[in-house]
Amino acid sequence: MEPTSSSAVARQTWELENNIPAAASDPDAMDAIYHYDEAANARAHQEKPWATDPHHFRRARISALALLKMVVHARAGGTIEIMGLMQGKFEGDSIIVMDAFALPVEGTETRVNAQADAYEYMVEYSTINKQAGRLENVVGWYHSHPGYGCWLSGIDVSTQMLNQQFQEPWLAVVIDPTRTVSAGKVDIGAFRTYPKDYKPPDEPVSEYQTIPLNKIEDFGVHCKQYYSLDITYFKSSLDSHLLDLLWNKYWVNTLSSSPLLGNRDYVAGQIFDLADKLEQAEGQLAHSRFGMLMPSQRKKEESPLAKVTRDSSKITAEQVHGLMSQGHQGHPLQLCAPVKQKQGKRKRNRPRFTCA
Repeated sequence: MEPTSSSAVARQTWELENNIPAAASDPDAMDAIYHYDEAANARAHQEKPWATDPHHFRRARISALALLKMVVHARAGGTIEIMGLMQGKFEGDSIIVMDAFALPVEGTETRVNAQADAYEYMVEYSTINKQAGRLENVVGWYHSHPGYGCWLSGIDVSTQMLNQQFQEPWLAVVIDPTRTVSAGKVDIGAFRTYPKDYKPPDEPVSEYQTIPLNKIEDFGVHCKQYYSLDITYFKSSLDSHLLDLLWNKYWVNTLSSSPLLGNRDYVAGQIFDLADKLEQAEGQLAHSRFGMLMPSQRKKEESPLAKVTRDSSKITAEQVHGLMSQGHQGHPLQLCAPVKQKQGKRKRNRPRFTCA
């Protein structure tokens, strides 16, 4: 298969995996979301419905172009955190992200710091955009959590709270580039923080996610200070051409890398983390012999052993996905094929598998 055709197939697969809608037959209807109503925007800023309802914004709509830009930027950072800003608008209960741009920041494996040159770049970029006729404002920031999931740390919560006080509406987006490559689907989350004195209702976490043992404390302390928004994607009539250009430029070096080879350190870290969690679960089971948990507590919270089972299943699924993606990309690894067996008792007869 030629590189160009394999690149096109990979992009189509990427769009399908992330539920990015196909191009509509009516380009005018598709591009209507890009119309910027300055009067309506100013009116909404005066009314400030988000000031009275902490849950006012419930949805984040992200353009396919902005999503790809953020993923490529996050993936290019590797194990180092990156940061950028998002441009767009808001309509009703939705924050709409139309574009994104990277910031020149100093990052480490656990945090990212914006210096004076980053703020200068931010102001200059926004000014040039306005001069070019792009009236959308900056509506939020994005950064990466390489290998440890999409959630807000204590520093992230403080940063988001500060921006929501002075730059509303403001959205925080977190991308995990390592898990994105492992799972084949963008691991992303969109969040907003609650006001300082607001106490949210005690609701269970909607979706389980794997948190490394050394991050669980930071996650647990701040998880009630923010909420997640539902994420959907959209695409304009011009996005297909821009996506082609961006994809062809970065696909080979960034997004088509082998998950099994590129994420070796991440997988090893997951195995070690799983071993630590198993040891912790074993200790808790030993303690529970002397004091059994009440039935109400057992129902409310998932047991540590059940969480470890989920995490191990996730690791297995990611490794299978990596093997399958290598087979599809033409790597020297072929998928396993069943071998015919002699007909015998059908009760417990199972097919064997062989790999070339």
